[in-house]
Order: sequence, then C-alpha cells, then structure tokens
Amino acid sequence: MTIEFPREVGQAVSEHPYPLVFATISGAHLYGFPSRDSDWDIRGVHVLPVREMLGLYDTRDTIEQGAKSPVELDVVTHDVRKFFGLLLKRNGYVLEQLYSPLIVKTSAEHDELKAISTGCVTRFHGHHYLGFAATQWSHFEAETPPRVKPLLYTFRVLLTGIRLMNTGQIEANLLRLNEEFGLPYIDELVSRKIHGAEQGVLTEDDELQRYTQARIGNIHAPETTGKLIAATFEHDTARPVDGYAAPQLHTHAVIFNVTERDSGQTRALQERSLFQSQRYVTSVYRTELA
Repeated sequence: MTIEFPREVGQAVSEHPYPLVFATISGAHLYGFPSRDSDWDIRGVHVLPVREMLGLYDTRDTIEQGAKSPVELDVVTHDVRKFFGLLLKRNGYVLEQLYSPLIVKTSAEHDELKAISTGCVTRFHGHHYLGFAATQWSHFEAETPPRVKPLLYTFRVLLTGIRLMNTGQIEANLLRLNEEFGLPYIDELVSRKIHGAEQGVLTEDDELQRYTQARIGNIHAPETTGKLIAATFEHDTARPVDGYAAPQLHTHAVIFNVTERDSGQTRALQERSLFQSQRYVTSVYRTELA
C-alpha cells in the first residue's frame, strides 16, 4: 500500500528517544477512511537500554507523544517486553500495528517478528474483535445525531475479525476487506468519511435512500437509484399500561412504490433492500430521536 506521509511523521519517528524496532501508521489512514482532519496515529516498538532495564527506577514501557500543529500526531510505542506480552494475549490491535503496510521505520527484527507472530493468532482473538465491535456500536447508538466514524469502525473490526478467524491473516483496510465481503453500503459510508469532517453525522433519510432500488425485471439485477418519495407523520399516542399513560413517540413513513433511474425512466421499487435495511435505519432514527 502506497501513501505519502507528511514530513512531520518521519520527523516524529526520527526524534523518538529510544531505538525503534518498527514504526507504522494505524488508525483511519490504515483502515482506509481518513478524513481531511484525521490525525496521524503512529504506533511502534522501542528498545530500552540495559541500564534502564536493570535499574531501580520504573521503566518507560510505554511512550506517548503528540502534536497538534501543523499536523496532528498521536505517537504511542511500547517497549519490546510489553509488546511481546500483548502479542501473547488476544489483542488484535497490536497485530494490526505489527502487520500494517504503512511503514514509517522498519528493521530486520521487524521482519523476523512478523514471521513468528502468526503463531500467536488463536480463536480467542475473535472475542477481542466482537468486544471492540460492541463498544463501537454502543457509541454509534448513544450519539445524537449518529456519526459515520463509529459505524465504520464497527464494520471494520467485524470484518477484520471474521477474516482473521477464517484465514489467520490480518487485514485492517475496510475497502480491501469489502472486496471480499461485498457489503453494498460500505463504499458510500467510506466516501462520506473521506470527503467530510472527522465528526460527520448520519440521518435516517440519508440512510434509507442508500437502499432504494428500482425493480428492472426478468433476470436483471435491481438498480440502486437513491431516490424515493415518502410521506411522514409523527405519532405520539399515549397508551395506558397498568393504569399509567405510556407515550409512544414514533414516526410513520408511507413510501410510494416508484423511483427514478438516471435515464429519467420511472420504475417500481425493489422492496427487498428496504426491508433488509429496516433494523439498521430504525437504529439511526432512534439515535437521532433520542
């Protein structure tokens, strides 16, 4: 994978206080969906000198550095002993750092470490990715309005985890992962993140339109149009439950069975994609409503 690093990235690595086994790029740039204002996440492994390892003081097993201007940087490196310990646990994050193709600094030891670390992959890494996905999904549902970033992180970690369990290989780039999994909405979500702000948001109207397809007929696949006509009205009836009013604020949407193709031709809707997206769009709606 080829990417041009800002000068400040290389400078931060060269000025690190300890020798580095490797330094790679993680975060949104590795995952394939950096926004214009995304920071540069630099991760790596450093080697402490013998006098510190054998001394009486606490060792600096984790170094954290950052910068805000002119380029926002987030630099985190671990001492080799700590990094090895993380590798032996079900920590997929350090595997992604080790095998990141976005390499700022490498060494012969880096290559050797990559060669032997495949033996650290176990089925328990699946729990790591499931837990990470659950956390990102909770972030997505908790925010009003919902943001694109935690949604993309949810898809990214799930697909990375599934591929790791199936093949034993790490792939953190969501676009590359989707070449295999073929989820129809990933490309547009990534485009929103790349061309928008880091904190870009979603609305349920936008999301529903992404699943709008025209029924072409015969053996032809449906065509995604992104165009629909709907009438909505809010319903706030309070139904009695155990003698108390229980408000049920929600919105009814009546969708007309027609859409327009790029050619201007009108067609009936292919409703299957709308039904398949119902739970997802409902989650976006409830998050925005909260």
